[in-house]
Amino acid sequence: MTVLTRWSPPTERERPGAGAVAKSLLLRVVLPGILVWAAICGIGLLLAGPLKSIEDNENSVSEALAKGRTATMNSVTAVWSHIGNTEIVIGVCVVACIVLLALTRRWWLAIIPAIAIALQASTFVGATLVVGRDRPTVPHLDPAPPTSSYPSGHVGASTALYLSLIFFASRIERVWLRNTLVTVFALIPLLVAYARLYRGMHHVTDVLVGFANGIVCALLARWCIREADGGRTAPV
Repeated sequence: MTVLTRWSPPTERERPGAGAVAKSLLLRVVLPGILVWAAICGIGLLLAGPLKSIEDNENSVSEALAKGRTATMNSVTAVWSHIGNTEIVIGVCVVACIVLLALTRRWWLAIIPAIAIALQASTFVGATLVVGRDRPTVPHLDPAPPTSSYPSGHVGASTALYLSLIFFASRIERVWLRNTLVTVFALIPLLVAYARLYRGMHHVTDVLVGFANGIVCALLARWCIREADGGRTAPV
């Protein structure tokens, strides 16, 4: 696959039925997603209960970052943090799905990023309803959303989105373009994570669980479509 050359139209053998995709979504996204949600909730309840002492060490990290703030980094991290905002993630996802559909002519591949961020969002919102963790005890540089600090939705969403895009970018034939896109897509969630820590919006464990949530959701989305398609035209 190259950016300027579209794939050939899919054959009937390649094209999975809507029923196969729906069944795969249920078995390989929805049901595993419930287990992921339960695991994230369990970890969160431990952090808010028996393991609450860990928060003291995490607050020391937040305080150290807050003491080292500068006007320049405040502005830079504001941009990085904004990349993980819901409206930005959804906007990039919509554009990515349209581009992927135009390039591959396979709708079942083009929806992988959408599946990944939808599952991540569902897991994240469900976990915040169960685990009500306070944000770090430092000045917050971003408006605090109504959800709790655990887990990081910004990190989870950006990880799910850009990891799913890495699946596609890794198939680009031109080495320089492939390596550039993979590097950029891998770097974005890291910048978002640092920004959220720097700006006092999350504890370290919030960010780590956000990473885990995003990674698992992207992998489940890829697995789901691969199985629905009989393993023939998965991105990687």
